[in-house]
Amino acid sequence: MERFLGLIISSAVITAILLVPFIDFLYRIKLRRANQTTKDIFNKRTPIFDKYNAWKVGTPFGGGILIVLIVTIWTFWAYGVFNTRVVPWELFVIFFSFISFGLLGFYDDFKKLVGGSEGFFGLRFRYKFIIQIILALIISTVFYFQLGYDFIFIHGFGQLPLGFLFVPFGALVIVSFVNAFNITDGLDGLASGLFFICLAAFLVINSAQIDESLGMFISVMMGSVMAFLYFNIYKARIWLGDVGSLSLGAALAVIGLLTGKVLALVVIGGVFVIEAGSSLIQLLGKKYLGRKIFPAAPLHLYLQKRGWEEPKIVMRAWLAGFFLAILGIFVAFIR
Repeated sequence: MERFLGLIISSAVITAILLVPFIDFLYRIKLRRANQTTKDIFNKRTPIFDKYNAWKVGTPFGGGILIVLIVTIWTFWAYGVFNTRVVPWELFVIFFSFISFGLLGFYDDFKKLVGGSEGFFGLRFRYKFIIQIILALIISTVFYFQLGYDFIFIHGFGQLPLGFLFVPFGALVIVSFVNAFNITDGLDGLASGLFFICLAAFLVINSAQIDESLGMFISVMMGSVMAFLYFNIYKARIWLGDVGSLSLGAALAVIGLLTGKVLALVVIGGVFVIEAGSSLIQLLGKKYLGRKIFPAAPLHLYLQKRGWEEPKIVMRAWLAGFFLAILGIFVAFIR
Protein backbone atom coordinates (compact mmCIF):
# COMPACT_ATOMS: atom_id res chain seq x y z
CA MET A 1 0.00 0.00 0.00
CA GLU A 2 2.92 2.38 0.67
CA ARG A 3 4.01 1.93 -2.93
CA PHE A 4 0.52 2.75 -4.20
CA LEU A 5 0.34 5.90 -2.06
CA GLY A 6 3.76 7.00 -3.28
CA LEU A 7 2.65 6.62 -6.89
CA ILE A 8 -0.50 8.64 -6.24
CA ILE A 9 1.57 11.47 -4.78
CA SER A 10 4.27 11.45 -7.46
CA SER A 11 1.76 11.25 -10.30
CA ALA A 12 -0.27 14.12 -8.85
CA VAL A 13 2.83 16.31 -8.47
CA ILE A 14 4.04 15.61 -12.02
CA THR A 15 0.60 16.29 -13.52
CA ALA A 16 0.17 19.49 -11.50
CA ILE A 17 3.56 20.81 -12.63
CA LEU A 18 2.87 20.07 -16.29
CA LEU A 19 -0.75 21.19 -16.41
CA VAL A 20 -0.18 24.95 -16.17
CA PRO A 21 2.17 25.21 -19.19
CA PHE A 22 0.04 22.58 -20.96
CA ILE A 23 -3.11 24.72 -20.53
CA ASP A 24 -1.22 27.75 -21.82
CA PHE A 25 -0.07 25.68 -24.79
CA LEU A 26 -3.65 24.63 -25.59
CA TYR A 27 -4.73 28.27 -25.56
CA ARG A 28 -1.90 29.18 -27.92
CA ILE A 29 -2.78 26.49 -30.46
CA LYS A 30 -6.49 27.29 -30.01
CA LEU A 31 -7.50 23.73 -29.11
CA ARG A 32 -10.94 24.85 -28.07
CA ARG A 33 -14.39 25.16 -29.58
CA ALA A 34 -15.15 28.42 -31.34
CA ASN A 35 -18.90 28.12 -30.71
CA GLN A 36 -21.31 26.18 -28.53
CA THR A 37 -23.52 24.38 -31.03
CA THR A 38 -23.86 20.67 -30.35
CA LYS A 39 -25.82 17.86 -31.98
CA ASP A 40 -27.12 14.51 -30.74
CA ILE A 41 -26.53 11.14 -32.39
CA PHE A 42 -29.42 11.85 -34.78
CA ASN A 43 -27.54 14.95 -35.97
CA LYS A 44 -30.13 17.26 -34.42
CA ARG A 45 -29.25 20.36 -32.43
CA THR A 46 -29.40 20.30 -28.62
CA PRO A 47 -30.60 23.79 -27.69
CA ILE A 48 -31.05 23.05 -23.98
CA PHE A 49 -27.45 21.90 -23.60
CA ASP A 50 -26.22 24.88 -25.63
CA LYS A 51 -28.23 27.28 -23.47
CA TYR A 52 -26.59 26.21 -20.21
CA ASN A 53 -23.09 25.78 -21.61
CA ALA A 54 -22.71 28.71 -24.01
CA TRP A 55 -20.56 30.61 -21.50
CA LYS A 56 -17.95 27.84 -21.61
CA VAL A 57 -16.96 28.56 -25.20
CA GLY A 58 -13.20 29.05 -25.44
CA THR A 59 -12.19 26.62 -22.68
CA PRO A 60 -9.55 24.17 -24.03
CA PHE A 61 -10.55 20.51 -24.13
CA GLY A 62 -7.28 18.58 -24.39
CA GLY A 63 -6.75 17.54 -20.76
CA GLY A 64 -7.16 13.87 -21.59
CA ILE A 65 -4.10 13.98 -23.83
CA LEU A 66 -1.82 14.87 -20.92
CA ILE A 67 -3.43 12.31 -18.60
CA VAL A 68 -2.99 9.48 -21.12
CA LEU A 69 0.67 10.39 -21.68
CA ILE A 70 1.56 10.79 -17.99
CA VAL A 71 -0.29 7.67 -16.84
CA THR A 72 1.22 5.50 -19.57
CA ILE A 73 4.81 6.73 -19.13
CA TRP A 74 4.81 6.89 -15.33
CA THR A 75 3.18 3.47 -14.92
CA PHE A 76 5.79 1.76 -17.10
CA TRP A 77 8.51 3.69 -15.28
CA ALA A 78 7.14 2.38 -11.98
CA TYR A 79 7.03 -1.19 -13.29
CA GLY A 80 10.71 -0.98 -14.15
CA VAL A 81 11.89 0.78 -11.00
CA PHE A 82 10.01 -1.56 -8.65
CA ASN A 83 10.76 -4.65 -10.76
CA THR A 84 7.06 -5.43 -10.84
CA ARG A 85 5.92 -8.85 -11.97
CA VAL A 86 3.51 -8.28 -14.81
CA VAL A 87 1.28 -10.46 -16.95
CA PRO A 88 1.89 -9.35 -20.56
CA TRP A 89 -1.67 -9.92 -21.75
CA GLU A 90 -3.05 -8.09 -18.71
CA LEU A 91 -0.90 -5.10 -19.63
CA PHE A 92 -2.19 -5.40 -23.18
CA VAL A 93 -5.86 -5.13 -22.21
CA ILE A 94 -5.12 -2.24 -19.83
CA PHE A 95 -3.08 -0.09 -22.18
CA PHE A 96 -4.68 -1.13 -25.47
CA SER A 97 -8.07 -0.08 -24.13
CA PHE A 98 -6.65 3.08 -22.53
CA ILE A 99 -4.74 4.25 -25.61
CA SER A 100 -6.95 2.99 -28.45
CA PHE A 101 -10.10 4.61 -27.08
CA GLY A 102 -8.04 7.73 -26.38
CA LEU A 103 -7.04 7.84 -30.05
CA LEU A 104 -10.67 7.47 -31.09
CA GLY A 105 -11.51 10.34 -28.76
CA PHE A 106 -8.70 12.38 -30.31
CA TYR A 107 -10.42 12.00 -33.67
CA ASP A 108 -13.62 13.45 -32.18
CA ASP A 109 -11.75 16.34 -30.59
CA PHE A 110 -9.89 17.10 -33.79
CA LYS A 111 -13.15 17.06 -35.75
CA LYS A 112 -14.55 19.70 -33.38
CA LEU A 113 -11.45 21.77 -33.94
CA VAL A 114 -11.51 21.69 -37.74
CA GLY A 115 -15.31 21.55 -38.02
CA GLY A 116 -15.21 18.92 -40.75
CA SER A 117 -18.45 17.46 -42.04
CA GLU A 118 -17.42 15.52 -45.14
CA GLY A 119 -15.10 12.61 -45.88
CA PHE A 120 -13.03 11.21 -43.04
CA PHE A 121 -13.82 14.11 -40.74
CA GLY A 122 -17.51 13.50 -41.29
CA LEU A 123 -17.52 10.00 -39.81
CA ARG A 124 -20.99 9.49 -38.40
CA PHE A 125 -21.80 8.37 -34.88
CA ARG A 126 -22.87 4.90 -36.08
CA TYR A 127 -19.44 4.27 -37.60
CA LYS A 128 -17.62 5.53 -34.53
CA PHE A 129 -19.87 3.24 -32.48
CA ILE A 130 -18.88 0.32 -34.71
CA ILE A 131 -15.21 1.16 -34.12
CA GLN A 132 -15.88 1.15 -30.36
CA ILE A 133 -17.47 -2.30 -30.65
CA ILE A 134 -14.53 -3.64 -32.66
CA LEU A 135 -12.00 -2.34 -30.12
CA ALA A 136 -14.07 -3.73 -27.24
CA LEU A 137 -14.35 -7.14 -28.94
CA ILE A 138 -10.57 -7.26 -29.38
CA ILE A 139 -10.10 -6.54 -25.68
CA SER A 140 -12.71 -9.03 -24.47
CA THR A 141 -11.33 -11.70 -26.84
CA VAL A 142 -7.95 -11.34 -25.12
CA PHE A 143 -9.73 -11.64 -21.78
CA TYR A 144 -11.25 -14.94 -22.89
CA PHE A 145 -8.46 -16.63 -24.85
CA GLN A 146 -5.33 -15.28 -23.14
CA LEU A 147 -6.40 -14.47 -19.57
CA GLY A 148 -8.96 -17.27 -19.16
CA TYR A 149 -11.96 -15.12 -18.19
CA ASP A 150 -15.05 -17.18 -19.00
CA PHE A 151 -17.40 -16.47 -16.10
CA ILE A 152 -18.76 -13.68 -13.92
CA PHE A 153 -19.16 -13.83 -10.18
CA ILE A 154 -22.63 -13.02 -8.83
CA HIS A 155 -22.76 -12.66 -5.07
CA GLY A 156 -25.18 -15.16 -3.58
CA PHE A 157 -25.03 -17.35 -6.69
CA GLY A 158 -21.30 -17.91 -7.08
CA GLN A 159 -19.60 -18.24 -10.45
CA LEU A 160 -21.86 -18.00 -13.48
CA PRO A 161 -20.11 -19.72 -16.42
CA LEU A 162 -20.42 -17.84 -19.69
CA GLY A 163 -17.93 -19.64 -21.90
CA PHE A 164 -17.44 -17.82 -25.19
CA LEU A 165 -20.35 -15.52 -24.31
CA PHE A 166 -17.89 -13.67 -22.09
CA VAL A 167 -16.55 -12.02 -25.28
CA PRO A 168 -19.77 -10.13 -26.18
CA PHE A 169 -20.50 -9.59 -22.49
CA GLY A 170 -17.10 -7.96 -21.89
CA ALA A 171 -17.50 -5.85 -25.03
CA LEU A 172 -20.90 -4.68 -23.80
CA VAL A 173 -19.45 -3.62 -20.45
CA ILE A 174 -16.61 -1.69 -22.10
CA VAL A 175 -18.74 0.11 -24.71
CA SER A 176 -21.38 0.92 -22.10
CA PHE A 177 -18.96 2.57 -19.69
CA VAL A 178 -17.10 4.39 -22.46
CA ASN A 179 -20.31 6.09 -23.54
CA ALA A 180 -21.63 6.51 -20.00
CA PHE A 181 -18.47 8.43 -19.07
CA ASN A 182 -18.74 10.54 -22.22
CA ILE A 183 -22.37 11.40 -21.47
CA THR A 184 -21.61 12.29 -17.85
CA ASP A 185 -18.73 14.58 -18.81
CA GLY A 186 -21.00 17.59 -19.29
CA LEU A 187 -20.39 19.67 -16.16
CA ASP A 188 -17.15 21.02 -14.71
CA GLY A 189 -15.60 18.39 -12.46
CA LEU A 190 -18.54 15.98 -12.65
CA ALA A 191 -17.08 13.01 -14.54
CA SER A 192 -13.48 13.45 -13.39
CA GLY A 193 -14.50 13.71 -9.72
CA LEU A 194 -16.73 10.64 -9.95
CA PHE A 195 -13.96 8.76 -11.74
CA PHE A 196 -11.50 9.56 -8.95
CA ILE A 197 -13.97 8.14 -6.42
CA CYS A 198 -14.39 4.98 -8.52
CA LEU A 199 -10.62 4.53 -8.71
CA ALA A 200 -10.28 4.87 -4.93
CA ALA A 201 -12.90 2.15 -4.47
CA PHE A 202 -11.18 -0.22 -6.88
CA LEU A 203 -7.80 0.43 -5.28
CA VAL A 204 -9.30 -0.89 -2.04
CA ILE A 205 -10.74 -3.91 -3.85
CA ASN A 206 -7.51 -4.58 -5.73
CA SER A 207 -5.41 -4.33 -2.56
CA ALA A 208 -7.28 -7.33 -1.20
CA GLN A 209 -6.57 -9.28 -4.40
CA ILE A 210 -2.86 -8.35 -4.52
CA ASP A 211 -2.63 -7.58 -8.24
CA GLU A 212 0.34 -5.22 -7.96
CA SER A 213 0.57 -4.21 -11.63
CA LEU A 214 -3.11 -3.26 -11.78
CA GLY A 215 -2.86 -1.48 -8.43
CA MET A 216 0.06 0.61 -9.69
CA PHE A 217 -1.89 1.58 -12.81
CA ILE A 218 -4.88 2.62 -10.68
CA SER A 219 -2.63 4.59 -8.32
CA VAL A 220 -0.86 6.52 -11.07
CA MET A 221 -4.18 7.34 -12.69
CA MET A 222 -5.63 8.48 -9.35
CA GLY A 223 -2.81 10.96 -8.85
CA SER A 224 -3.03 12.33 -12.37
CA VAL A 225 -6.82 12.73 -12.26
CA MET A 226 -6.59 14.35 -8.83
CA ALA A 227 -4.26 17.06 -10.14
CA PHE A 228 -6.41 17.50 -13.25
CA LEU A 229 -9.53 17.87 -11.12
CA TYR A 230 -8.03 20.96 -9.42
CA PHE A 231 -8.16 22.75 -12.79
CA ASN A 232 -11.40 21.08 -13.92
CA ILE A 233 -13.75 22.08 -11.10
CA TYR A 234 -16.13 25.00 -11.61
CA LYS A 235 -15.22 27.25 -13.39
CA ALA A 236 -12.97 24.90 -15.34
CA ARG A 237 -9.76 26.04 -16.98
CA ILE A 238 -9.53 22.80 -18.95
CA TRP A 239 -11.76 19.89 -19.96
CA LEU A 240 -10.97 16.25 -20.55
CA GLY A 241 -12.24 16.26 -24.11
CA ASP A 242 -13.23 13.03 -25.83
CA VAL A 243 -9.63 11.82 -25.54
CA GLY A 244 -10.09 11.74 -21.78
CA SER A 245 -13.71 10.64 -21.52
CA LEU A 246 -13.33 7.67 -23.88
CA SER A 247 -9.96 6.50 -22.53
CA LEU A 248 -10.96 6.83 -18.87
CA GLY A 249 -14.32 5.18 -19.46
CA ALA A 250 -12.60 2.23 -21.13
CA ALA A 251 -10.04 2.03 -18.32
CA LEU A 252 -12.78 1.93 -15.66
CA ALA A 253 -14.57 -0.92 -17.46
CA VAL A 254 -11.36 -2.93 -17.88
CA ILE A 255 -10.45 -2.43 -14.20
CA GLY A 256 -13.86 -3.80 -13.23
CA LEU A 257 -13.44 -6.80 -15.54
CA LEU A 258 -9.88 -7.54 -14.39
CA THR A 259 -10.88 -7.56 -10.73
CA GLY A 260 -13.80 -9.85 -11.56
CA LYS A 261 -16.20 -7.46 -9.83
CA VAL A 262 -18.60 -6.50 -12.61
CA LEU A 263 -21.57 -6.18 -10.25
CA ALA A 264 -19.48 -3.96 -7.97
CA LEU A 265 -18.47 -1.95 -11.06
CA VAL A 266 -22.12 -1.22 -11.84
CA VAL A 267 -22.71 -0.11 -8.25
CA ILE A 268 -19.50 1.91 -7.85
CA GLY A 269 -20.07 3.58 -11.22
CA GLY A 270 -23.76 3.97 -10.46
CA VAL A 271 -23.93 7.69 -11.27
CA PHE A 272 -22.42 6.99 -14.69
CA VAL A 273 -25.02 4.24 -15.18
CA ILE A 274 -27.90 6.55 -14.22
CA GLU A 275 -26.64 9.33 -16.48
CA ALA A 276 -26.32 6.97 -19.44
CA GLY A 277 -29.64 5.29 -18.69
CA SER A 278 -31.54 8.58 -18.67
CA SER A 279 -29.93 9.59 -21.96
CA LEU A 280 -30.69 6.20 -23.56
CA ILE A 281 -34.36 6.36 -22.52
CA GLN A 282 -34.61 9.86 -23.96
CA LEU A 283 -33.06 8.79 -27.28
CA LEU A 284 -35.33 5.74 -27.56
CA GLY A 285 -38.35 7.93 -26.86
CA LYS A 286 -37.36 10.33 -29.62
CA LYS A 287 -36.73 7.55 -32.14
CA TYR A 288 -39.62 5.16 -31.49
CA LEU A 289 -42.27 7.36 -29.84
CA GLY A 290 -41.44 10.60 -31.60
CA ARG A 291 -41.33 12.54 -28.33
CA LYS A 292 -39.17 13.21 -25.31
CA ILE A 293 -39.62 11.09 -22.20
CA PHE A 294 -37.92 13.67 -19.94
CA PRO A 295 -37.89 17.48 -20.28
CA ALA A 296 -34.11 17.14 -20.74
CA ALA A 297 -31.50 14.40 -20.54
CA PRO A 298 -29.10 13.20 -19.23
CA LEU A 299 -29.95 13.67 -15.56
CA HIS A 300 -27.50 16.52 -14.91
CA LEU A 301 -29.01 18.52 -17.78
CA TYR A 302 -32.52 17.90 -16.42
CA LEU A 303 -31.40 19.24 -13.03
CA GLN A 304 -29.95 22.32 -14.72
CA LYS A 305 -33.28 22.88 -16.44
CA ARG A 306 -34.96 22.58 -13.03
CA GLY A 307 -32.84 25.50 -11.84
CA TRP A 308 -30.06 23.73 -9.95
CA GLU A 309 -26.73 25.50 -10.16
CA GLU A 310 -23.84 23.58 -11.71
CA PRO A 311 -21.67 23.31 -8.53
CA LYS A 312 -24.69 22.05 -6.56
CA ILE A 313 -25.31 19.26 -9.08
CA VAL A 314 -21.64 18.25 -9.11
CA MET A 315 -21.22 18.24 -5.32
CA ARG A 316 -24.34 16.14 -4.78
CA ALA A 317 -23.31 13.75 -7.55
CA TRP A 318 -19.95 13.31 -5.79
CA LEU A 319 -21.77 12.56 -2.51
CA ALA A 320 -23.88 9.97 -4.31
CA GLY A 321 -20.67 8.61 -5.83
CA PHE A 322 -19.04 8.29 -2.39
CA PHE A 323 -22.04 6.39 -1.05
CA LEU A 324 -22.16 4.08 -4.08
CA ALA A 325 -18.40 3.48 -3.82
CA ILE A 326 -18.78 2.31 -0.22
CA LEU A 327 -21.77 0.19 -1.19
CA GLY A 328 -19.82 -1.25 -4.12
CA ILE A 329 -16.89 -2.19 -1.91
CA PHE A 330 -19.33 -3.92 0.41
CA VAL A 331 -20.83 -5.80 -2.55
CA ALA A 332 -17.36 -6.80 -3.72
CA PHE A 333 -16.43 -8.35 -0.38
CA ILE A 334 -19.63 -10.08 0.70
CA ARG A 335 -19.79 -13.83 0.13
